Amino acid sequence: MTYDPANIFAKILRGEIPAHKVYEDETALVMMDIFPQSVGHTLVIPKSASRNLLDADPAVLSAVMPLVQRVATAAKAATNADGIRVAQFNEAAAGQTVYHLHFHVIPMFEGVEMGAHGRNQADNDELAALAGKIAAQL
Repeated sequence: MTYDPANIFAKILRGEIPAHKVYEDETALVMMDIFPQSVGHTLVIPKSASRNLLDADPAVLSAVMPLVQRVATAAKAATNADGIRVAQFNEAAAGQTVYHLHFHVIPMFEGVEMGAHGRNQADNDELAALAGKIAAQL
């Protein structure tokens, strides 16, 4: 399989589609997932083109993982979560639906089950407010 530059994350990275941005630098974009599995569900999207972890440049992974850690810490603090789940899917059989490498940072709360992936779209005002809270923690 080859990388498709028409995927939705590539379009967001090019500014063709809006997103609730939390943070951006030369390496990655951090944004809110519009179909969150939990309050504060955030995505870390490397700017380098790769389908997933299997074809990613190791140098990109080395640069992005500290950001994933920072976002996890910030999301936990901003949402008062009890824990954080970090997920990354590789190919359809593993649950990947967007074929651009990305990391899910999902705040988890005691006694609250995580929602289904990609089912319910969040309110834009709530996403904007959460983006601001998480950005303030970064």
